[in-house]
Amino acid sequence: MDHIRDPRELVRVGYDLASHAYRGDTFDLEGSGYGYWLGRFTPLLADGARVLDLGCGNGVPVARELVKRFAVTGVDLSGVQIARACQLVPEARFLCADMTAVDFPAGSFDAVVAFYSIFNLPLADQPALIARVAGWLAPGGRFLAMVGKQPWTGVEKDWRGVPGVRMYYSQADVGTYRGWFALAGLTIEAEGSEPRDGNPGYAVLIARRGS
Repeated sequence: MDHIRDPRELVRVGYDLASHAYRGDTFDLEGSGYGYWLGRFTPLLADGARVLDLGCGNGVPVARELVKRFAVTGVDLSGVQIARACQLVPEARFLCADMTAVDFPAGSFDAVVAFYSIFNLPLADQPALIARVAGWLAPGGRFLAMVGKQPWTGVEKDWRGVPGVRMYYSQADVGTYRGWFALAGLTIEAEGSEPRDGNPGYAVLIARRGS
């Protein structure tokens, strides 16, 4: 594994340089994993719910879909991604920030989603982030998180086919994530895989904060 001095900087630079290679300005939600999981999650929420998109990227497709019914705030480490999100989904509010450092008052959101973002954090920071998310949720609020199934930490080179761009990943096994959710006071209501036939793919957890 490459020597990593600052995983966050590697992730930030990676998304800055590969933003367009990672995601264009449009995305066909129908039939996608995003569409499937949003289709399971959003019916649990009331119209106008306050939703936080952690690792929102350029806002496509998640924030763009959520903003049709909800008040959306997106957070991403990459300034390039956030600048694109502000243009592509102007109805939402976006913050360029580290999700482990950004601060929201307790109970600020009715729901939080994190697609393909938590495992770009150092593993040691992930349980504290999950606890922070639980605090940001209003009582009864829900959290959809995509997490690892098997433990692995490493760097992908020439990420998204962009020469010289690297991306950092770190993840635990899904049983560890279940334990971190429980410690944070989050009860898992549904669980699945993405892709659904992934081997191993990622685990998707939908959890609820107690009332």
